[in-house]
Amino acid sequence: MTDAEWAVVRPLLPVPGWLRGRGGQPEAYCHRAILDAVRYLVDNGIKWRAMPADFPPWDRAYAFFRRRRDHALVKEFHDRLRSRIREREGRDTEPTAGVIDSQSIRADAVVGSDSRGFDGGKLVNGRKRHVVVDTLGLLLGVMVTAADTGDRAAARVLLEQVADAHHRLALVRADGYYTGSLVEHCLATLALVLAIVKHSDDMRGFVVLPKRWIVERLFAHLMRTRRLARDFERRTTSAEGIIYWSTPLLMTRRLARTRPSRA
Repeated sequence: MTDAEWAVVRPLLPVPGWLRGRGGQPEAYCHRAILDAVRYLVDNGIKWRAMPADFPPWDRAYAFFRRRRDHALVKEFHDRLRSRIREREGRDTEPTAGVIDSQSIRADAVVGSDSRGFDGGKLVNGRKRHVVVDTLGLLLGVMVTAADTGDRAAARVLLEQVADAHHRLALVRADGYYTGSLVEHCLATLALVLAIVKHSDDMRGFVVLPKRWIVERLFAHLMRTRRLARDFERRTTSAEGIIYWSTPLLMTRRLARTRPSRA
């Protein structure tokens, strides 16, 4: 991170228990160095044990990652960054509209058969990432499943989680894979309108659909993050944690960027 990024990140980090007087062993390494190590691993796709000597030992970096994954601290950190960006863009911190989609990704050999499957539509043997983003393309929720999990089945669970965390969310756009009983379920159970955006019959070739490109832009960023170019995580919770560490790479740069003054 640059100094400008660290100035943005430092006050948004969840505070360890020992700083709040709840006991526990103080961490031995600077948070900035540990954060840089995790960001380096996510961005460059290395193994944990291949961590360069410029960073703290790999096991300390992994312990930092594991604690924040298991206690949802990485999601809390991510959500604070997202709220700060929305405030900067003149939006309310809580979104009212979003977009849902899924991405099938090949899995590495370390991924066990209990959490992998074959997506017959995309011809992918691996896992599937289900995401919900707001209208700025910022992540609201993610769930990683086996690739043979249906989009509607996964969306039912993911949308319940997102709607519970974001009470003002009223509209979610989706593609044709999410039609059927899911639309009625969202409206009746979650008070959420699931709007299906489809290609019209007269469309020919590639056409950018309204608002649908926003979630595709997020997937493009994830594929540029080398640790996410393929699923290398043994646990789905780790795969979700890596995604929550990937999107702050963009958000911190965005927040640290100085805005040009308006005349």
